[in-house]
Amino acid sequence: MANDTMLAQMGDKPGFIAALDQSGGSTPGALRQYGVPDSAYSGDTEMFRLIHEMRVRIITAPAFTGAKVIGAILFEATMDGTAQGKPVPAFLWEDRGVVPFLKVDKGLETEADGVRLMKPIPALDALLECAVKAGIFGTKMRSVIEGASPAGIAAIVEQQFELAAQIGAHGLVPILEPEVSIKIADKAEAEALLRTALLKGLDALPDSRNVMIKLTIPDTPDFYLPLIEHPRVVRVVALSGGYTRSDACRRLMANHRMIASFSRALINDLTKSMSDAEFDAALATSIDEIWKASVDKA
Repeated sequence: MANDTMLAQMGDKPGFIAALDQSGGSTPGALRQYGVPDSAYSGDTEMFRLIHEMRVRIITAPAFTGAKVIGAILFEATMDGTAQGKPVPAFLWEDRGVVPFLKVDKGLETEADGVRLMKPIPALDALLECAVKAGIFGTKMRSVIEGASPAGIAAIVEQQFELAAQIGAHGLVPILEPEVSIKIADKAEAEALLRTALLKGLDALPDSRNVMIKLTIPDTPDFYLPLIEHPRVVRVVALSGGYTRSDACRRLMANHRMIASFSRALINDLTKSMSDAEFDAALATSIDEIWKASVDKA
């Protein structure tokens, strides 16, 4: 069952969540951004070893602590790896005070009806059992909205809540992530449809189940306050969605009680060639900027 101390931290503590969950499809791009070209490795095993080294360098940096980073979302291979001789989830919580989450989705289907649903997740129950044993608090699963399609958005939200029920049955707190693409012309309309569908799903949850929600920063400030105030919601967090860190932080500051859960915007300035001092300083700057946007609202 969800650790009560972790639950209190996720519900109330000022800070943000680091998204360190790049998977097979996004890992090459993350490595290129980090300064590791495709030619530097051969095959998935070497690729995931390199991305794990990058993640360990991040989570062992002096600034990466629960003082500002209250949670971290991990890829499955990261959950199974170690940091300073400890399993990563245990290291995060026991040594850093950071609540560990696990990405559980297996990527996206092709677009249909204006959305990209999640692919089937085989052996999800077995993965969730492993997560519970590893000390994971919650999970994250991403789908994408490419247009203001009422039927498509209803299907995305239905799929998110169906998986949330399966995850919640294991005592984990799911993060629902129905991302609205920042590139679409009808983004505001899609956000309105999404908010309505999410509120309907939340109202149907039993009192014993809580969720978190990860959303694209809305065009209208505080648009998601009804979700944030819902009794079944632990926290609403924001994805950077392709915005630069400065732009994402500026937009986030206008949304009260919404905190960051950034990936690219967190690690954009980090490169493998940096000295430890340079790396730690760059990460600390990024953490400070994102933390400020999460807690110091306009």
